[in-house]
Order: sequence, then structure tokens, then C-alpha cells
Amino acid sequence: MIFRSEFDNFVNMKNLLTTLTVLVCLLLGGAEADAARRGDREFKVYGPQGGIAMDVTLPDGVDPEVDKCPMVILMHGIFSSGNIVPMPALARELAKAGIASIRFDFGGHWRSEGEMQHMTIGNEIADALAMWEYAKSLPYVSGIGLLGHSQGGVVASMTAGILAERGEEPAGLVLIAPGSVIQDACRNGRFFGAEFDPADPPEYVKCFGMMKLGREYILTTQELDIYGTAKAYTGPVRLIHGSKDTIVPMSCSERFVETYGERSELIVVEGENHMITLRKKKTVDLAVEFFRDLWN
Repeated sequence: MIFRSEFDNFVNMKNLLTTLTVLVCLLLGGAEADAARRGDREFKVYGPQGGIAMDVTLPDGVDPEVDKCPMVILMHGIFSSGNIVPMPALARELAKAGIASIRFDFGGHWRSEGEMQHMTIGNEIADALAMWEYAKSLPYVSGIGLLGHSQGGVVASMTAGILAERGEEPAGLVLIAPGSVIQDACRNGRFFGAEFDPADPPEYVKCFGMMKLGREYILTTQELDIYGTAKAYTGPVRLIHGSKDTIVPMSCSERFVETYGERSELIVVEGENHMITLRKKKTVDLAVEFFRDLWN
């Protein structure tokens, strides 16, 4: 029931600015997708829905033929993109700190192949694991960390746990407002304006009146073992959460801290919202600081 009250807060007039920000981001993402469709798309990494569009950002002065540097894989939130806040800013600031990054669009999102309706957390984890294998194959990469925002935080946490079970733990993990509330939303039958029977959802529902969320996403998200999977990861974790986040409640980050224990920390950014538009520099700096300290 947490998600219901959070969503009600999200759509009321008090939070109209946040709603408009979401819509602007969606439109910007559409522009990126249109640009990609007009261009020649050549993919190096493939997931369950096909080619995954990505951008690799290297630190200035790093020659990938001879130099070594660490890398962070950046994972965006639901309906978002690697080209939407906060991902481009994270890539730029990581590069200034001597850290490379890969930001990409999950399958079915904007520049990548596939359809939004066929998105599932399982498919996104598969995308993330494919990006991990690609990053491992790069000869200049000396270590790999993961970062996820919103739903991307759920994917990053579960991916880290799966990799840990394989004996391939990431060097560090940053979760920005990890959106584990998606499970409550799917179980309660209310998700970003779409209402449905959680026991028997239709083929798809429309979030924000336009973004298709598929039946498989709804049913499989209800059954996820988010925290159990995440717990397998034993490396350092930093959680970052805005005090004005009205989409993902603080209790999600607090639950992750309980899951990870002493190896994790939660930093609350006063005045920041879920879209990372009010205190972006502070939020980005906290994420970059974690990885810089990790590898220095």
C-alpha cells in the first residue's frame, strides 16, 4: 500500500513540477530514439530483445590501447534512457575522476531494439549481465562497478548478487533511490496511473497514459526475490536517496541497508527528488566519490 500513497502524492498539484519533469524526460527520450532510428545502428552487445544501444565514456588522456582504468556500468530507470538525467552527468564526472563508464538503454527502451511491452526485470538483468561480459572483454578495464537508479537500482542490486554467486563480484555498488516499490505496485494493481487486477492483468496496461507495461512484467515482478538475490553480494554499497522523493519511498533504501548490513551506507540528499533534478550535482558527486575512493 506504500506505492498507492506515494503515487497519489506524485500526481497531485503539489507535485505537478515533478510530473512535468517526467513527461519532458519521456519526450527527450523519444527524440533520442527518433535520432537513432534515422542513423545506422550497429550493436556490440545483445540482450533478450536484441541489440543494446550504449555509450562508452573514457577519461581524458586514457589510451585504450595501452592504458588501464576502472569502469562503472550505469543502469537507468523504468521508461528512461542512458541519455536522460542523471546518466550523462554521471558519465562526465566519472571520467573527470579517471573512471570509464558504459551507459546503455535496456531492451525495449528508446535506442535499443525490442518493445517496451516485453520489458521484464529478468530481461533487464540479462541485459546487465551482457554489458558485464562486454566490459570484462575490454582490455583497458582494470575493475568494474555497478550503479543503478530507480528500477535500474533493483536490476543493479540483483545483478550484483547473481555475479557474486558466480564468483565475479563487482568492485562496488551504488543504488540511487532503488525502486523496489515496483513489487508492491504490481501486487496492488496500481502502477503510474494504470489500474489492473494483479491476479489476472491484461496483455498490457498504459502508464502515464502512453507507456505500455506488459502482463509478463506485472506477474513476474510480483514473484521477484529482490532482497534475497541482492544479499549474495558482499562488496561495499552506497545508497543515495532524495528527501523529496515522492515516487520511491525511503523505506526501499532502508530495506537495502538492512539487507547489506555494515558494508552499506545510506546518504539522504536533502531537497532532492526522484528524477535527480533539484540537487543533481550533490547526488552525482556522492556517487562519483564512492567509486573514486574505492579505486584510489
